[in-house]
Amino acid sequence: MRKISHRQQRTLARFADVQGIGYLTGKNVNLRFRPAPANTGVVFVRVDLGPGACIPATVEAVTGTHRRTTLGDGPLCVGLVEHVLSALAGLNIDNCYVELNAPEPPGLDGCAQGFVEVILAAGIAPQPERKSIWALESPVVVRQKDATLCLYPPREQELRASYLLDFGNGSPIHRQMFTSDITPESYITEIAPCRTFLLEEEALQLRKQGLGSRTEFSDLLVFGERGPINNELRFANEPARHKVLDLLGDLALLGEQVAGHLVACRSGHPLNVELVQNLKQKLPQVLPRQRRAA
Repeated sequence: MRKISHRQQRTLARFADVQGIGYLTGKNVNLRFRPAPANTGVVFVRVDLGPGACIPATVEAVTGTHRRTTLGDGPLCVGLVEHVLSALAGLNIDNCYVELNAPEPPGLDGCAQGFVEVILAAGIAPQPERKSIWALESPVVVRQKDATLCLYPPREQELRASYLLDFGNGSPIHRQMFTSDITPESYITEIAPCRTFLLEEEALQLRKQGLGSRTEFSDLLVFGERGPINNELRFANEPARHKVLDLLGDLALLGEQVAGHLVACRSGHPLNVELVQNLKQKLPQVLPRQRRAA
């Protein structure tokens, strides 16, 4: 990868709080976005385990990708981090402590809009240090069965994302596609409001496992035979848009900003993280920075 440009690093102007119910645990969760010095990156802080219980949001910290992205291991872990990371990345927030009192963020309504709103209300502060923007010289492709994910070199200095969602004939979720040039403005209006989705049988299976005990079908997009149950789509292709939301959150685990065209077909968290691992290997070895404790 080569450096093609740079911009100023950014953090929050002041702290921002979000409260809500955790999808997995059903606990009442308090989350605080807190400004961080330049070159800190994003660090999750489990304040319920003590002020030093920090988990850097890096691909090296990933320990799970089944239906969600999990960082850390054992008691010191945080699951479902992709929506929080997506909101920060979508707004070009580089340095932030994410404090929370549970092993997951608030689920809200399954999208990133609630996180985006409190961050914008808190304000965004530029920092003097630079954030490099990187680009590939040739495409990188990862595949798993019938899913593919590729990052192509950029035509200019922007990041574009395209997602093809196809669950096959007979699925209540129709075949759909979404493409967007990723900027803070487009992220706020086109991506952040798009919610987590799953099939009715998947939701019922999760409940049998003891997950989502305080989550109703109307709290996110649950698809039955005739479409969303007790809910309505915000966009005709909202599921494909949410896949891009997740992809941007997982891509943030690289810790660097990239330009290019992300093209995804049926990919999910495992493939997203595999791509980030591949990209990490292509970055110059002098890049890793010292992550600061909270």
